[in-house]
Amino acid sequence: MVKLKKYNGFLKLFVIFLTLFLISSCSKNNYNLTKIEGKQLPVTEKAAETPEIENFIKPYRDHINKDLDNVLAYCPETLDKSTGKWQTGIGSLMADVCVLRGNIVFNAREKKDIDLCLLNHGGIRAILPKGNVTTRSAFEIMPFENSLVVLALKGEQISEIAAYIIKEKKPQPLSGMTFTITKDNKAKNIMVQGKPLDLNKTYYVATNDYLANGGDSMTFFAKSTQKFDLNYKLRDVLIDYFKEVDTVVAPKNIRITEE
Repeated sequence: MVKLKKYNGFLKLFVIFLTLFLISSCSKNNYNLTKIEGKQLPVTEKAAETPEIENFIKPYRDHINKDLDNVLAYCPETLDKSTGKWQTGIGSLMADVCVLRGNIVFNAREKKDIDLCLLNHGGIRAILPKGNVTTRSAFEIMPFENSLVVLALKGEQISEIAAYIIKEKKPQPLSGMTFTITKDNKAKNIMVQGKPLDLNKTYYVATNDYLANGGDSMTFFAKSTQKFDLNYKLRDVLIDYFKEVDTVVAPKNIRITEE
């Protein structure tokens, strides 16, 4: 999303520059610019192909497709982000995997453990269908270049995470944390790694760099006291996990309950 905005901004600046350049050129040559016209030229598969170019890129395309279609694991059921009010199988799986794989890097580098993980519901861009799981599956679920980061947050910010989830009313991918929603939409019995929330304790929270920078209005991340960039793309986190397991099993444990 951020790259797309930057690209659109650059394109607009280029159009403005080109317009000013044309106006300046016309003025120097005593020409009068009377009208500027533009039209959209869609790029479709029906467009004529140049055989020379097609023959050149075909080996590269075939090589990439072979890598993307390499079978890594098997999923016994279709996992998607629409089947669940407060949590989904694919969301819980992704959050759990981020803790599991992220801890390998975090432990080795910082000698610390990740306490919990929060991702965003909208960041899941595809289902994980029943059947063979491939590298392409990971690219479809996580098409963005987001990386895994760990933020040090006080207990107060952990309670803000619970309040955010309740307010948004979406099944945000969550791992390492459980709580109950009261009838007046408050969080109670907040537990982190099976222990009651300590407001004075520092917790290490895994998320992606987009959210760590305040994306999706997750402003509580701005209150972190430390930030650790693991240089580990979420897509690669999934791929490495798929390579490790024969069967992808979605977590069934309940993380958020209602009174």
